[in-house]
Amino acid sequence: MFMAVFVLKRFGEFLPVLFMIITITFFLVRLAPGGPFDSEKRVSLEAQRSLEAHYGIDRPLYQQYTEYLTGVIRLDFGPSFRKPSRTVREWILLRLPVSLELGAYGLAFALAVGLCAGILAALKPNSWLDYSAMTIAMIGICVPAFVLGPLLVLIFALWTDWLPVAGWATPMHKILPAVTLGAGYSAYIARMTRGGMLEALSQDFIRTARAKGLREARVVLRHGLRAGIQPVIAFLGPAAAGLLTGSFVVETIFQVPGLGREFVESAFNRDYTMINGAVLVYAVLVMGLNLVSDIMLGWLDPRIRAR
Repeated sequence: MFMAVFVLKRFGEFLPVLFMIITITFFLVRLAPGGPFDSEKRVSLEAQRSLEAHYGIDRPLYQQYTEYLTGVIRLDFGPSFRKPSRTVREWILLRLPVSLELGAYGLAFALAVGLCAGILAALKPNSWLDYSAMTIAMIGICVPAFVLGPLLVLIFALWTDWLPVAGWATPMHKILPAVTLGAGYSAYIARMTRGGMLEALSQDFIRTARAKGLREARVVLRHGLRAGIQPVIAFLGPAAAGLLTGSFVVETIFQVPGLGREFVESAFNRDYTMINGAVLVYAVLVMGLNLVSDIMLGWLDPRIRAR
């Protein structure tokens, strides 16, 4: 009952925020200098006006806004100005699965590396293992994706020729983008896991579990990790959102045909409808991931459910 009320309350906050994002994005892209049909090749004034009339951008701004809101309710984002072979919805359905797949790989890498490093560091505090893991984690935090990506390309593609540098065709193509995307978040997860596990392993219920003669692996992984992983669960929502938005850079570096790369190209081309559609999709995903993170945290911690 408590979780149902909590979810309904979050959905009540969801719609006004989404409406604000749609409105702000719509007006910002149209108030920016330039237009979707500005290019180096000049066209006649009649052709320019014909294009604007065809896509409806010669109408008053409030009328364009009203028509766009009506289309959003029907999940119709209109045609792409620079890629008219498909509508914006078709482009999103084509590109979004690639971005979601890349984000899932990056999150899996971050969780696998971060949790293992954090647990090992917590089991041997103030040892060489602890210092080594946290030093590597600090390096991962300090090196951004736009630096790490070209560095990995230089090492694994140009110097050693072990991995391909661009594309999304085979599993080998997905290693470097996933590592680049998830490396920074694995460092955050490692540090939070270490802190949470150190606090959990010092609690009375852990001493009781050990006094009962339970195996150390079960004490750590079943009892200690359930309490120590809560900071990581709280971080998963913002982390997953950051992985999706961080894919803009990674998809551009590795030429991954995802929605992030499509969004960057549409921003350069002033493709209004594509920008609005991509921002809307990312906003829904980010808020949905944060909601899932909050629900998981409430499931793990009865005190949150009680509040």
